[in-house]
Order: sequence, then C-alpha cells, then structure tokens
Amino acid sequence: MMKIALWIIIFYVGYCLLLFIMQRQILFPRYLIVEQIPIEENIPDIEQIWLHTSFGKVEAWLLKPSHSKTSTPFPVVIFAHGNGELIDYWPRELKTFNDFGMGVLLVEYPGYGRSEGSPSQKSISEAFEEAYDRLVSRSDVDDQRILLFGRSVGGGAICDLAAKRPSAALILISTFTRTRAFAPRYLAPGFLIRDPFDNLTVVRAYTKPILVMHGEGDTIIPYTHGKALYQAAKNGKMISYPSGHNDCPPNWDIFWKDIETFLSEIKIF
Repeated sequence: MMKIALWIIIFYVGYCLLLFIMQRQILFPRYLIVEQIPIEENIPDIEQIWLHTSFGKVEAWLLKPSHSKTSTPFPVVIFAHGNGELIDYWPRELKTFNDFGMGVLLVEYPGYGRSEGSPSQKSISEAFEEAYDRLVSRSDVDDQRILLFGRSVGGGAICDLAAKRPSAALILISTFTRTRAFAPRYLAPGFLIRDPFDNLTVVRAYTKPILVMHGEGDTIIPYTHGKALYQAAKNGKMISYPSGHNDCPPNWDIFWKDIETFLSEIKIF
C-alpha cells in the first residue's frame, strides 16, 4: 500500500509539473490558428499600427468612425478577442461601432498573427498599455470616452488594462472571474496558475458602468462566472443570452440593440 501511495504521489506531482509547463499552450492555443483573413476591402479606414514593446512589435488596427467629423475627437472602443482568434476576424463584426460614430482599436496578442513575442498576462498587459497610451495621445481621439471591451480570455486582458488606465465603461462578454477558478477542473492547485487574470478583483474596484453579457448554456466559461462578475460590480448591468460560449451572442441584431441601449444609458455618444 505504501508503494502504491508513493507512485500515486509521484504521478500526481509529474502531472502537475506537466500542467505547469503546458498551461500557456492551453490558455493561448495560438498554434491551432492556421488561417489569417486578409483585410476586407469593404471595411474602410483601417489604420495599421505597430506597437513597440520590450519583446518586439505587436500589431493593432484602428477602425475609424463612419460619420465622424475629423475636427471632432471621437470615442474609441478598445477590443480584446478570444484565445482562438485574431484581430483579422473582427472588423466586419465590430463595424457597427463605427456606424455609431465610434472608433475601434483591435489589439493583437503577442505571438499571435504577425505579432512578435509570446502570450502571457505580463506581455499582453504591456501590449495593451502601449496601445492605450498611443491611442489617447492622438488629437482625433476623445481620451475621456474610451470604452474597454473584452470577449472570453480577452476579458482578462481588458480587466488588466482597466486596473491600470482610466476608461468610461467596461463590457465583458463570456468572461471568467479568474483563471485560478479553473484549476479544480484540471485537479490542480490554484497556485500553479502562471497568468491569474483576476477579473473579479478588478470589477469590484471599478466604479464606472459595467455591462456583463453571458450565455446561459456556456460550458467553457460557465454562466456562474458572468453572474459573479455582475454581482461584484458597483455599477453593473447583465444581459443573458440563450447560447453557449462560441455562439454568444446568438443573434447579432439583438446584440447591437443591447449595446446601443447601454451606450445611450451611459451617454458615450
């Protein structure tokens, strides 16, 4: 029995060591993304921006408003995508923000697409802070109307930024409370998590409006995470959808009506 117990301990320690080494491949499965979508010709006014960080260049795209006067600074949404996506996927979906008169800044993750480096909370934080600082230094951008929007793991990137830079509001869709909450799923202790992304703590301290959107049938990031974020918010609103994770929102027309209502309520335009 002692030998069996010893082998179980050795096996578990080895499993945890492997999980510690491989966890960023699980959290950031960039090698599974095999196709980059070329910039669409029917999306006007895409400005490519190269961010210079300590680990190399990171790509960002600024999608300018469809009907904003160049003499008037416009509000901007900074968007962080999911872990199995690229900024290339999002201009078509997010161009409705441009129709609202808002710009959209798509920031790539280090090591994704054409960007250098490798993804981690530290490197992503540096890239997004550099993107924010470049954005608010522009004369055509209203630095008092910066909206932060994160999807899935992008909620971690955006909450990290929200803790370090001022913003007018926060939108989180299909976002987790913290990555350590997933450790029990892998039968591992939470202290092994290298990129904690403690969104719940950020949301608790955030005083501006927060919109939480989550699919009720989400099995990747359970609905309870979205509900916990909403309950922790000082100035929060929650919208639930009859969907899972990758199909959230299930109806883009309804989604954009919900977004427009929220933006009107917080007087972003």
